[in-house]
Amino acid sequence: MFPEPPANLPKDPVVPVPLPPVHRIAMLGAGALATLLAALSMLGPFSIDAYLPAFPNIEADLRASPIEVQQTLAAYLLAFAGMVLWHGALADAFGRRKVILVALIVFAVGTFGCAASHSVHYLWVFRIMQGVSAGAGVVIGRAIIRDLHTGAPAARLLSLVTMIFSIAPAVAPVLGGLIVKYLDWRMIFHFLLVYTIVLFWVCWRYLPETLPVAQRQPFNLAYQARNYASIFKSPLFHLKSGVIACNFAGMFLFITAAPVMLPVHLKLGPDQFAWLFVPTVSGIFLGALASNRFAGRLGLARQIRIGFSFLLAAACANVGYHLWLPPALPWSVLPMFFYTFGMSVVAPGATLLTLDLFPHIRGTVASCQSFEVTLLGALVAGVIAPFLSYSVLWLALGQLGFCSLALALWLTSRQYRRMLSNHVPE
Repeated sequence: MFPEPPANLPKDPVVPVPLPPVHRIAMLGAGALATLLAALSMLGPFSIDAYLPAFPNIEADLRASPIEVQQTLAAYLLAFAGMVLWHGALADAFGRRKVILVALIVFAVGTFGCAASHSVHYLWVFRIMQGVSAGAGVVIGRAIIRDLHTGAPAARLLSLVTMIFSIAPAVAPVLGGLIVKYLDWRMIFHFLLVYTIVLFWVCWRYLPETLPVAQRQPFNLAYQARNYASIFKSPLFHLKSGVIACNFAGMFLFITAAPVMLPVHLKLGPDQFAWLFVPTVSGIFLGALASNRFAGRLGLARQIRIGFSFLLAAACANVGYHLWLPPALPWSVLPMFFYTFGMSVVAPGATLLTLDLFPHIRGTVASCQSFEVTLLGALVAGVIAPFLSYSVLWLALGQLGFCSLALALWLTSRQYRRMLSNHVPE
């Protein structure tokens, strides 16, 4: 079992990673690599956000209840959370490139099945196929960045990926709403299938392998069990990963409540979901841009403190407004800009600190981190959002609760790290 590293150990040296001859693919520039990794990460938000405006159409076409359609999202997220534990381990054992290519094939099959489903139960099955494969790009993308860079360059590249990736949550619901308005809900999945096929071709042609055979870890159940036990027994892992998960849950609460909040509370149509998603994504983009500029200039701890000041201010303003006034545009959606800005400032630093807890199995750590984020997201989508979505004030209070919990976890992790440092022998 791997012990948790002390706080004052020296950082890993930056070692150039040679590419194996079998995958001697020309390395992409930083911008092109960031774009490709962001495109892989976009499969997740496209799979979630694009079909939210189509919920009423799916209910009518498949003769399903609102709860049954809502569960297609919960099924996707639970499958995502379960499989995301294995993407990193598979990538640590077999290489980054192979796992991504196989995941894209599985995702394409699942997407085709969603478009062809004639009952909500078949839709559940194919959404599960999408869920087990969509997380590969997010998890392995982080591992690829950490394979190639450390410190400020890694933070800059991670924030650049986030900036590009943030386009998807803005475009997906708007595109989905337009498709539903003028075409058919199944065309959402047809468009996603075309996107996946193009992405597979680009990855096959250009994605480099960043983990040489000599650095790969054996894939067997006993070895993986020891790795997972080491990670999940680490209090620091749960504290730092929980920061990212809770901040994300505060945003995801409003995203998954959108099919109720926007038409019922704000009287918007399926082609008007941009009212929520544009400020949300603008905050993600500009927060990632700020994080990119902070990298190398501010310490990670200070950067995270700045991010939390935006998170708390936005959540408190959201609660304060809805305590006294009814939901209305733009005030009910404006706090999301500042919330997601702060979330994007916090996320790169918290992610890198989490990955560096176990530098020899970063792919597995990235999987475990994504597992916790997605598992909490599934709980939000399947239980918390349906319960709170009948009141925008309740949603705002839920967001404030998640944000406050994230801050408590961060402060506790700092204290725990100092305690570990004081107990390291001379």
